[in-house]
Amino acid sequence: MAKVVVLGAGISGHTAVMVLRKKLGKKHEVIMVSPNSNYQWIPSNIWVGIGQMKPKQVIFPLAPVYKRKGVNFKQAIAKTIFPEGDTAITNPFVEIEYVEEGKKGQKEKVEYDYLINATGPKLNFAATEGLGPDGHTVSVCTYGHAAHAWEKLQESLDKMAKGDKQRFVIGTGHPMATCQGAAFEYALNVAFEINKRKLMHLAEITWITNEYELGDFGMGGAFIKKGGYVTSTKIFTESIMAEYGIKWIKRAGVKKVEEGVIHYETLDGEESTIEFDFSMLIPGFAGVGINAKNKNGDDISAELFAPNGFLKVDADYTPKDFDNWSIKDWPSTYQSPKYENIFACGIAFAPPHSISKPFKSKKGTPIFPTPPRTGMPSGVMGKVVALNVAESVKSGKTSVKHKASMGKMGAACIVSSGYGLRDGMAATMTVYPVVPDFEKYPEWGRDLGYTVGEPGLAGHWMKLFMHYMFIYKAKALPGWSLIPE
Repeated sequence: MAKVVVLGAGISGHTAVMVLRKKLGKKHEVIMVSPNSNYQWIPSNIWVGIGQMKPKQVIFPLAPVYKRKGVNFKQAIAKTIFPEGDTAITNPFVEIEYVEEGKKGQKEKVEYDYLINATGPKLNFAATEGLGPDGHTVSVCTYGHAAHAWEKLQESLDKMAKGDKQRFVIGTGHPMATCQGAAFEYALNVAFEINKRKLMHLAEITWITNEYELGDFGMGGAFIKKGGYVTSTKIFTESIMAEYGIKWIKRAGVKKVEEGVIHYETLDGEESTIEFDFSMLIPGFAGVGINAKNKNGDDISAELFAPNGFLKVDADYTPKDFDNWSIKDWPSTYQSPKYENIFACGIAFAPPHSISKPFKSKKGTPIFPTPPRTGMPSGVMGKVVALNVAESVKSGKTSVKHKASMGKMGAACIVSSGYGLRDGMAATMTVYPVVPDFEKYPEWGRDLGYTVGEPGLAGHWMKLFMHYMFIYKAKALPGWSLIPE
């Protein structure tokens, strides 16, 4: 009997564990280790953050699903990986610490034949002083954060209803933060809610971002085909911002937040501030802090993980100038180069370099987005890694024939505002590939036949449909595997 351990029940990890359970017979054990008792459909946290959905609409308990599918669920945090075992246990194992009631604080050594790290990121609020729900800003990164954001947003809306002006600042809260798309979508939804209440004359909404140009989204921007014309995501994004009455500050790295004041540095080295009454800023991401030790107990974390805490995989991490990178540098199997039975997928893998051009301010501060690895790409990675592991288990020999390079992978993004079948609008954008390939597509870096953008109500309907479709899939209800990632 083989044991496969998956760390993290997000989009990538949950996809991996469901595919493993489907592909492997009952004689093999599939183990999920996650500190979260609930699965959450993260894209819909935006609706929670504006009060259009309750947290219970974007989550469901994991334990019943895993029990029904025959997955051994351990509500715990992975602490240390022992890929060679130790002096007492010869098999590889991961040491975990339980967080569920009744077992809280207990530790266990979980042996594995294959390990998939899909832990996602640590929300590194601490990297920016005063950032986050424990500081002076809100977040929509979790359903709990989003519910708190709605509480704070209501306070500002109530003040506006009484005639008080309010200043809203939304964007990225660290000089190298990613997930600009989520912040952008939230900014549009806040503007939509204010407009719906006919209070825009009392609002000042500002978008603050580390992007060199709006519409970068951590992908170096894109050129999209719309209505037969080719336009940049810069123009596409700026026009939407202007339509919603949102001002913007770009090329800015937030350094510190105090009550009502954001301190930031721009690429020209200027230190500036902006005042706010309500602010939602996305934090920087880091690895969750898993360690690794060899069989003698020596720390080998630096051999498995990059300095940011994400697991190194089959990528080319050789230092290069930005102009010298290639899509060939990007991983395709997400297998550890040191231990062939360890994989990482979703945000848990370490990117080889940025997709957006890296910039430093005149003071030497890096200010640019790090690569996005969320949503659709995360699901595809989780499935591909699981297929490789399942076939390896069944054949008795490690196989990595299934591949999913972000340089050969497309992605779709729907930035929706409003809620309901008649009340809403969305900007729908697809890109192919996610990492631009200037060797194959020298003019644009991407295939314009599949890189398109279109605003309208239809995209909004699609996002609503996707909410229910992907929660249905995540619950592993009849026909779930027919729904694509």
